[in-house]
Amino acid sequence: MLEKGAELQLLCLGGENQHRAPCSLVFPLLRQPLRAGMRGKVGLLFCFWFLLWRPSTGMFVVEKNSLKITTPNFLKGVYESAIGNFGVPQYGGSLVGTVIYPKANQKSCKSFEDFDVSFKAKPGGLPIFLLTDRGDCLFTLKAWNAQNCGAAAILVSDDIVEPLITMDTPEEQNAGADYIQKITIPSALITKKLGDNIKKALSSGEMVTISLDWTEALPHPDERVEYEFWTNSNDECGAKCESQIEFVKNFKGAAQILEQKGYTQFTPHYITWYCPEAFILSKQCKSQCINHGRYCAPDPEQDFSKGYDGKDVVVQNLRQVCFHKVANESGKPWLWWDYVSDFAVRCPIKENKYTKECANQVIQSLGMDLKKIDECMGDPDADADNPVLKAEQDTQIGKGSRGDVTILPTLVINNRQYRGKLDKGTVLKAICAGFQETTEPAICLTPDMETNECLENNGGCWQDKSANVTACRDTFRGRVCECPVVQGVKFIGDGYTHCEASGALRCEVNNGGCWKETQNGRTYSACIDNHTKGCTCPPGFVGDGVKSCEDVDECKEKKACQCPECKCQNTWGSYDCSCSNGLLYLQEHDTCISQEHQSSSWSFFWIIILGSGIAGLGGYALYKYRIRRYMDSEIRAIMAQYMPLDNQAEVHVPTSHGNV
Repeated sequence: MLEKGAELQLLCLGGENQHRAPCSLVFPLLRQPLRAGMRGKVGLLFCFWFLLWRPSTGMFVVEKNSLKITTPNFLKGVYESAIGNFGVPQYGGSLVGTVIYPKANQKSCKSFEDFDVSFKAKPGGLPIFLLTDRGDCLFTLKAWNAQNCGAAAILVSDDIVEPLITMDTPEEQNAGADYIQKITIPSALITKKLGDNIKKALSSGEMVTISLDWTEALPHPDERVEYEFWTNSNDECGAKCESQIEFVKNFKGAAQILEQKGYTQFTPHYITWYCPEAFILSKQCKSQCINHGRYCAPDPEQDFSKGYDGKDVVVQNLRQVCFHKVANESGKPWLWWDYVSDFAVRCPIKENKYTKECANQVIQSLGMDLKKIDECMGDPDADADNPVLKAEQDTQIGKGSRGDVTILPTLVINNRQYRGKLDKGTVLKAICAGFQETTEPAICLTPDMETNECLENNGGCWQDKSANVTACRDTFRGRVCECPVVQGVKFIGDGYTHCEASGALRCEVNNGGCWKETQNGRTYSACIDNHTKGCTCPPGFVGDGVKSCEDVDECKEKKACQCPECKCQNTWGSYDCSCSNGLLYLQEHDTCISQEHQSSSWSFFWIIILGSGIAGLGGYALYKYRIRRYMDSEIRAIMAQYMPLDNQAEVHVPTSHGNV
């Protein structure tokens, strides 16, 4: 039974490949399950393509590191081991440890916590290398269990006599890939013979000491490292495609600094296959290939009846190659990292944005010449070779010690295929191992690194120069395009093509990004300072509210001054109405009246006012007269009780004399 997780599992329709190259890896985009009845046809077809494409001189190279046994004496010597395509190989360095072969769980397919076993080295002791047997579970699961129990490295002993192969990450989407990126210990596959000899020594009570040496795993001929990255624009091929995209985003800051300062020379590459002549007119080849079957890629969704086709992937791959070529000609090859990472964010297949139009928007945001890129791409419908893609296919063939490129992704450093975790720190360490000693740049000696991509072309992000507001933010990993927060006002948008202010204070910052203009002392704005968003032209104007609001000619559109005698004159944001023949305009009635009518109206008005005044005065006088009379009568009555009045006769009262 074939082991999951092995890079090399199945001989693809026969052949002499000793590395047992699997269809799932030769064509990594076919790893997801296909519909019933289709899997076999598509798998066989693509494997058949591969057999016809590969020349007899092609070869797959297993990258190796040196394994040196120092004790016991009968095993002392240098042996080869194959570097695993996961974990963190110590490129440029070495690691010494002692070997332990567990009494239980010898294939490391279960957690060692279940067996109450720990391989963590004690203080002062050498690190522990766990020896385990191949079989029953994924290579990555073995490494994960070894790491969790404290092992410093894992050695996997092959279960059959064969040349060394490369242990790869699992192809299945449901293989629990979350833990794979967390594997940090180095791994190596050793031959069955060496594994049996180590077990024999351990069973005899011998201490087996091993030095894993990666010093010469990568050549370092000069002061510049040349490296290439074989990748793919398709983002719907499972965990490996996701890891490629994540790597590009994380590594681009370091890559751009190394390239800009001349420490490295980077070249991206893309794998394509050709369709066998017997199948050129088939539906599969027509939908998966361009240039009459010369350059093909598997269907992204692995379903020919829906979504995008393989030829769409080939075209986007070609566009990315040409972007690098044009950027390189302009002296800015490092912009490729921005384009690929931005394209993955802005133009994903799952959102149906995997189009030429979306790609062109990204290209323009980075200041590249669309015409030159189109000229580089050529005609995908032509029945002729495409020079760029033909060169890519030729480059896939191994030259010297590099070997054929058949796995996506593949990183080649100084013409040697990199093995290990596709991680920024790990890859950077491998690149640094490619420099001659003492010639490595400062980035290889310190984790600190700064980029300043926002200073040029604003990093391809949105910006408002008038308000000095930008979505470009410089980080350790390179620039990111994120709408900013300015003076407490949050901008929202995609960060690439637009950002707009939101919230209650949005009009305080650059008028919320809306139109605003002043003429003749009068100001109009399309921004409403509340919790809404967007821009709306004020009454009297029409437009998008962002770039412009045009004055509405109310007179021309007959929205005002519609009476027969009316004359209309348009003004900025409003209008004025007047009347002909000496008539006067009444705005509230939208009508004209004569001067006589106005005079009589005013005369009548003043008569009414005057009459009202006279009536008021008369009423007031009457009021005062009646009040006065009333007050006089009251006063006289009171005074009469205490003193005689002038008009009242005196009264003589008789007196009695002597009477009491």
